[in-house]
Amino acid sequence: MLCYALFRNDPRLVAVRAGTPVFVEGDSPGLMYVLTVGKARILVGGQEVERLHLGDFAGEMSLVERVPHSATVEAVTDCEFAVVDEKRFDFLVTETPGFAIDIMRVLAHRLRNTHLPGSPGAAAHSTERV
Repeated sequence: MLCYALFRNDPRLVAVRAGTPVFVEGDSPGLMYVLTVGKARILVGGQEVERLHLGDFAGEMSLVERVPHSATVEAVTDCEFAVVDEKRFDFLVTETPGFAIDIMRVLAHRLRNTHLPGSPGAAAHSTERV
C-alpha cells in the first residue's frame, strides 16, 4: 500500500475509461503506472493474468529493462493512474527504500506466476527444450 500512499494526491493523474487500454503489449517503454482509482487488469496474449487494485502498479518491467511492454493493461472500471517516468522511478528507488522493496516483491511474484504450469506466460518462458 506504500505506492498508493506515495501517489494518491499526485497532481499528474491520468484518467482512463473502463475498457480502454493504459498501454498495449509491444508499446514503447518508459513509463510505469500506479493505480489510484478504480480497477484494472493485466493481459498477456489476450488472457487476464492479474487484477490491479488501489496502489498496484504496472509497466515497471518495461521501465527497468527499457524494452517494450510485455503485457497489456486495461481499465476494468473508470480509473486514474499516477504516471512514473524513469527519472522519478530512479529517485523513488534511491530515496524511498520501501518503494524499491515493493517493486522487487511484485517483480518476484509476477516472475513466479509466469512459470507456474498452466499460466499464460509459462509456455512462452519455458526453459524446457523440444
